[in-house]
Amino acid sequence: MAKPILKKVPISEQCPEERIKNFNEVPYGYVPGEAMKEAKRCLQCKNAPCITGCPVEIDIPGFIKAIGDGNFNDSIKILKEKTVLPAVCGRVCPQEEQCEKVCTLAKIGEPVAIGRLERFSSEWEAQQKTTDIPKTPKSTGKRVAVVGSGPAGLTIAGDLAMLGHNVVIFEALHQPGGVLIYGIPEFRLPKAIVEREIEYIKKLGVQIITSFVVGKTKTIEELLKEFDAIFVAAGAGLPWFMNIPGENYNGIYSANEYLTRANLMKAYLFPEWDTPIIKGKRVAIIGGGNVAMDSARTALRLGAEHSMIIYRRSENEMPARLEEIIHAKEEGIEFHFLTLPVQYYADYLGWVNNMECIKMELGEPDSSGRRQPISIKDSNFKIPVDVVIVAIGNSPNPLITTTTPGIEISKKGTIKINEKTGETSKPRVYAGGDVATGAATVILAMGTARIAAKSIHNLLQNK
Repeated sequence: MAKPILKKVPISEQCPEERIKNFNEVPYGYVPGEAMKEAKRCLQCKNAPCITGCPVEIDIPGFIKAIGDGNFNDSIKILKEKTVLPAVCGRVCPQEEQCEKVCTLAKIGEPVAIGRLERFSSEWEAQQKTTDIPKTPKSTGKRVAVVGSGPAGLTIAGDLAMLGHNVVIFEALHQPGGVLIYGIPEFRLPKAIVEREIEYIKKLGVQIITSFVVGKTKTIEELLKEFDAIFVAAGAGLPWFMNIPGENYNGIYSANEYLTRANLMKAYLFPEWDTPIIKGKRVAIIGGGNVAMDSARTALRLGAEHSMIIYRRSENEMPARLEEIIHAKEEGIEFHFLTLPVQYYADYLGWVNNMECIKMELGEPDSSGRRQPISIKDSNFKIPVDVVIVAIGNSPNPLITTTTPGIEISKKGTIKINEKTGETSKPRVYAGGDVATGAATVILAMGTARIAAKSIHNLLQNK
């Protein structure tokens, strides 16, 4: 048997000097020859640890073998047996912490580029300009309402439609897609790709109603009179702030607002699109996750001369994907580690112009497993800024829980669920994604949706 190739087939990307001037996707993706070469690195393990590492249990060796054999149509069919969002997952899932982390090849070299291959399959299908729509079974007559059209909502809608149920998605915003549309920048996940995945789900028979705010337009109680079951996938759209002096000055955004303006409402094309956004020259982003990286890289593309990540721990503790950190560094993002903002200052018109920070050092690990940051006395200093973006986390919007009697929530405001079934404390109401887990990844949200889909199907069959 030939020795395995230990290095991934490299992927072409826009050079940093060019990409910071546009919102086009950074990696170009594999061409067929590159994809087949990378697919043949797969050892086709019998125990397939990569499947165990995937929250939606895709047959990873199966779709990769099909690529290696040149059977690209079979590859996308295998993927769609488990996911309705292969083009999305191939781009934004943290494969390095899931399927690729447990790849057998990773023990002696680099793991198989599973995410890149998944992206390739979905792009190949798009290039054919025809999509195979599987036949759905005869309608069961059962109706399911899905609240939210993000990754969890889209996943469960597709699963239940394939089981013959009538599914209606209710989306609060004017465009479906949830965090895939408003949260992830165009250069990381082009909107046309999300729209294509949504069209596929519509072709399965799923109805999507936009500009419908559950909890206000209609409550969960009212929807229960019309539907046999409800799945709440409203995400985590309530931003956290630090509650430090000066945080209400002009020019200080939550990452939610900043990215929604830039992504969903295309503020980067103002005035062609009529959503304005402050294009600061010295932009500070507070946080160290993927949302912080997205905000920093967006600010750069909007014209920032200095786009700075302010993070209270060291680089080793950053929760952002390694790929995003590398891209940010290549693009010239400035990193201020072991640094914590403690106060903002403004000019006479109330616009932020300075940020006072304190230096930190790391102590013992906290509940997250990361070392606890501790402030260093009398180490305060100031950084001149004209825009600040706070990207330290989110909670679910309380609108649904406060208008739904009998539904239990956690101390963090998430809906309590049975993790094995997705059931809430309220009969016939299920939940998944960030509204139940807190802010997490796209693929984990999809995993919770798949669990709930099986439970809802059992419920409807028993009825």
